[in-house]
Amino acid sequence: MNDSGTGTAGTRVEERLRAALAARAESVHPADLRPLTPPSRTVRSTGVLLRRAAVGVLALAAVAALVFFTVRGGPDRPAEPARPPRPSGPAVGTPSPVPSSATPSAARPSPSASRP
Repeated sequence: MNDSGTGTAGTRVEERLRAALAARAESVHPADLRPLTPPSRTVRSTGVLLRRAAVGVLALAAVAALVFFTVRGGPDRPAEPARPPRPSGPAVGTPSPVPSSATPSAARPSPSASRP
């Protein structure tokens, strides 16, 4: 039995594959191979360079427009102060003191006041 545990049927297939690969490897000779060429630097076409330049110019224009409208968009004069909100219902606030019916007493002069 082999390592995969498939039994004798698996070994027949493996034997046939090994025999086919060995026959193919023996059929290739050095004369069949092409000579080795060193890698060469690929020349980029002008279309690729123009496309990259156009993308760069458009990106630069977008950044310039963003900066221009951000800086220019500010108000020319200071904003007016906020107004207090208008009451929508009855006025709610601190109650005013209720006048009393008692007569006020005579005012006493303060000790720091100058005398005539």
